[in-house]
Amino acid sequence: MTESSRTKRAVIIGGGLGGLATGLRLQCAGWQTTVLEAGPTFGGKMNRWTSKGFTFDTGPSLITMPWAFEETFAAAGSSLAEHVNFHPLDPIAQYRFHDGTRFEYSSQVPTLLELLKRIAPNDVDAFFRFLHLGSRLFAVSKATFFRKTPFEPPVKADFPLLRHMPFRHAWGNYAKTVEALFESPYLRQLFLRYPTYVGSSPYLTPSTMLVVPYVEFAYGGYYVDGGLYKIVEGLLHLSRKHGVDLRTDSRVTRILKTNGRASGVELASGEQFHADVVISNGDSAALTELLGEGKPDMRHRSMSGLVFLFGIDKELPEIHPHTVMFSADYKREFSHIFDEQRFPDDPTVYVNVPSRTDRSLTPGQGETLFVMANAPGCDTVWSDKMISGARERVMQRLRHAGFPEFEGNIVTSDVFTPTRIAQRYLMPGGSIYGLDSHGWKNAFLRPGNANSRVPGLYHVGGSTHPGGGTPTVLMSAAITTRLILERESA
Repeated sequence: MTESSRTKRAVIIGGGLGGLATGLRLQCAGWQTTVLEAGPTFGGKMNRWTSKGFTFDTGPSLITMPWAFEETFAAAGSSLAEHVNFHPLDPIAQYRFHDGTRFEYSSQVPTLLELLKRIAPNDVDAFFRFLHLGSRLFAVSKATFFRKTPFEPPVKADFPLLRHMPFRHAWGNYAKTVEALFESPYLRQLFLRYPTYVGSSPYLTPSTMLVVPYVEFAYGGYYVDGGLYKIVEGLLHLSRKHGVDLRTDSRVTRILKTNGRASGVELASGEQFHADVVISNGDSAALTELLGEGKPDMRHRSMSGLVFLFGIDKELPEIHPHTVMFSADYKREFSHIFDEQRFPDDPTVYVNVPSRTDRSLTPGQGETLFVMANAPGCDTVWSDKMISGARERVMQRLRHAGFPEFEGNIVTSDVFTPTRIAQRYLMPGGSIYGLDSHGWKNAFLRPGNANSRVPGLYHVGGSTHPGGGTPTVLMSAAITTRLILERESA
């Protein structure tokens, strides 16, 4: 067999969404791929926990940009609809503020206009200017940033897209842009929240993050019937169908190199897998240890999260499936997280109650509650005392926001701290998105899809280009797969 006719092999470190999508794409392109997952189940942060008849998604709870999922399933000769049912959410969420104000945020223009005229009549025009800025950024991003790496030379078709780039506003400070546009304190706080979608502070990110609220408004939010883990199950089904070698409980401890080129991996058990390329679906910061280059760099880490999962025997018909309860002082909250690297005294709390619309998640009566607050991504070890204190602050915010009492109705519960996230998903500091997106460099020059120092080593996932979030992870898989096929197939 000649070198050109030999089946190429790829080994993927990590069976999260990006690793599964890359393995499936490469397998369908004629490669033989092996996906090695350190934990007992695939999916990475998009995972599932069941207890006493309650079923929980342990990671993302809302989907945007559905075409990224459709493209992934189509690349395997299938369709998203064959495996997953996306259910549109409207209103997208309910927001509750410290002064008692609350409202539901819809992506339907007539409904939203009524809301704006009621709570912020002076900001109606500002809202549409805000959307216009986001739409121009999105037009550029979708055709360039979401499709290729920042260092790939532009092609002729890219140049006309630059007319959409709002250069005057794109590189300013996100919070200053929002505060300059809106008079309403409610709209300011609502839109300041969006950089947290990529684990960052709105006071430190560039204005280009305006694309995030635009995407959610323009394309809506979606829930997956049966839970978001159904997406992982769909990818696993197709991976097995196409012959991907899937292995759990297979923790990689070393990347092997031959003549300076990545040539395989070694597991904690000592077993080795040799391959033409190695693809890391883990946090890019953890690569230093796998390459034998020392401890990970803990600077510029994105936020982590403190997540409580509660199965309760009480129904909450008055609660929206997605509710955000804002802290009294948003800037102080982010100062606690990033400047002091501690859990905030008064956290903003997000509560997802998917059982409001999906009764398959409960044993009958009751609800599944996913309760999350932002936390610093650092190497602090969370003790039982820290968890208890943080839980009380979370519950105080819920009580202040008028959320129904439920602590006496808890049937089962679990908690994910930054320490647990770091250990379970091999993410230094428990940082959910790898690097923060503070400043234009961190936001747009994230670790590359191809390693710049080690030939044959590639990256995929939320910590690499184009960034965090389930749809962008799938875009990352498409970019990484294309680079491998262009560079390694000859």
